[in-house]
Amino acid sequence: MSLTVTEKIIFSHIAGERKKRGETISIKIDQTLTQDATGTMTYLQFEGMGKTRVQTEISVSYVDHNTTQEDFKNMDDHRYLQSVAAKYGLYFSRAGNGICHQVHLEKFGAPGKTLLGSDSHTPTGGALGMLAIGAGGLDVAIAMAGGAFNMLMPKIYGVKLTGSLQKGAAAKDVILELLKRETVRGGVGAVYEYFGEGAASLSVTERATITNMGAELGATSSIFPSDGVVKEFLEQRGRGGLWTPITADEGAVYDKIIEINISDLKPLAACPHSPDAVKDIDELAGMPVDQVVIGSCTNSSLEDLAVAARVIHGKTVSKNVSAGISCGSRTVLLAAASSGILREFITAGFRILECACGPCIGMGFAPSSESVSLRTFNRNFKGRSGTGDAGVYIVSPQTAAASAIAGVFTRAGGGETEIYSKDFLQKHLNEAIKHSDDMIAPPLSAGDAYCAQIVRGPNIKPCPDFEAAGGKASLPVLLKAGDNISTDDIMPAGAKILPLRSNIPEISKYVFNAIDGDFYNRAKNAKRGVIVGGGNYGQGSSREHAALAPAYLGVKAVIVKQFARIHKANLINYGILPFTFVNVSFYNDVLQGDVLDFPEIDSFLKSGQNVMAVKNTRSGVFYHLRLEALAEERKILLAGGRIAYMRNSGGN
Repeated sequence: MSLTVTEKIIFSHIAGERKKRGETISIKIDQTLTQDATGTMTYLQFEGMGKTRVQTEISVSYVDHNTTQEDFKNMDDHRYLQSVAAKYGLYFSRAGNGICHQVHLEKFGAPGKTLLGSDSHTPTGGALGMLAIGAGGLDVAIAMAGGAFNMLMPKIYGVKLTGSLQKGAAAKDVILELLKRETVRGGVGAVYEYFGEGAASLSVTERATITNMGAELGATSSIFPSDGVVKEFLEQRGRGGLWTPITADEGAVYDKIIEINISDLKPLAACPHSPDAVKDIDELAGMPVDQVVIGSCTNSSLEDLAVAARVIHGKTVSKNVSAGISCGSRTVLLAAASSGILREFITAGFRILECACGPCIGMGFAPSSESVSLRTFNRNFKGRSGTGDAGVYIVSPQTAAASAIAGVFTRAGGGETEIYSKDFLQKHLNEAIKHSDDMIAPPLSAGDAYCAQIVRGPNIKPCPDFEAAGGKASLPVLLKAGDNISTDDIMPAGAKILPLRSNIPEISKYVFNAIDGDFYNRAKNAKRGVIVGGGNYGQGSSREHAALAPAYLGVKAVIVKQFARIHKANLINYGILPFTFVNVSFYNDVLQGDVLDFPEIDSFLKSGQNVMAVKNTRSGVFYHLRLEALAEERKILLAGGRIAYMRNSGGN
């Protein structure tokens, strides 16, 4: 039987017999990662599982999100995370060491392995030929405890890349072209698997840009073959022994094949406020630009910085532009400093930001009001930058650099000075790699870990319990939302809110704050209710707080046209019923404030039925709602969430 790369990895990790695409599978997880915005709650949940040590091959706790220290909260979280890592056998990457996806690519990722991360951009690891999947923090905690990860056997979309990138175009333009074709809903339930001569021509960091932004397609993951390019990348970092070749068999079957001749690609930009609102840069040429930021987990490698440095060499940022860069890791920062790249940016007038997520999650360097901000990031949802009325455009490092100098949208000319050759960069990277372990604390021995003490600050609160599913219920519609509601819309980030991630009562005050400032008070007064939404509900970040906080406020069900994968799983984990309309026209009938009469919910869950009839007491219309949930997921919903289910039954 001819297999794809994806199938080879899944079938080598699957528990039980092989399944067809669309059927539920359970896979063993080799590695996990968390970051500090999701990690604290993940480890609070892990602590309750009774394990004395993580059961994975490698688990890493990164600090890269909440690095702004306005008071004690973030630092208390970091201290807690470091003490948990020492207690339970994790690697701990300290603040300043870099962004989890960039560091994991450099230090821990390996072909053929499975990686589960409490961050939606975990699929970055697919650049190395590993199956890397983003998930909610509770799923990651279960994987660390030795449990399997349950998911649908994904559809596999083949992306055949031909040709090679021409000057002015970049790997960013490859994924933007795919987003233009497939949209932010196109990859739900699928893995995008890249192959062809064009794929072989891309470096690992270029591949990482593409797999990172595959999350914006709604995909389960994205993956490249493990070939000679991967082997060279690992050897350069002293990890060549981990390389194993993994390519698709001749005759491997894909659910569909998308062909992109990357020789034909022109510089592109995703326009406000969605990663799939893609236009040719030439259509935007001449538009004034107010801010430019180069960095994030998508484009912050030494290679990315070198490309931008060639464009700005000998030039100065336009007087009307505020520009900044952030390196993806401390290793990249050291290499950029010794090679002269950092000097190029400083001389040109760029501000040097911390090796962290920073502006991508609204944690500093917010644009001015009603401004145009060009970013080499992966998301441009409204308000995510920290400025609600800013227009954020997603572009490549070349385009960002050229536009910073010109002060208007422009493409890189293609005639940049040929400095910073591959060999030159590798020389400086080699020196930086010697210090790549300095800011990573390795796991303690079992004996030393036994004596380690966990440190908790006053803002760290335990995960709340939720009531089990009951019988009949009359539930008000607390909010009616539209299509493409992101987890940023549900649970905003930013310097004010992120420090509250370990305090559910406090962070719940900001649920849907960007959409409806009265939601919290309405939900608290109602005590129980439902949310109605459109298509692709819950897209974007994996943040489980977008389910956890609504559950705390008494949300019992979410009824939508279609769910994003991770968010639906998070809703089930916290006991919220994820319904979809059988007939999407029902969406048009329901209004915010309507009261919906639900029949016996517990009986419905126990029956195994898939469709429930719910009456709108205002219009008298019965809505037929579909619940797509496995037998175990129904038990989780009955128990009031996965933690209660595990506590009551010992199930994984």
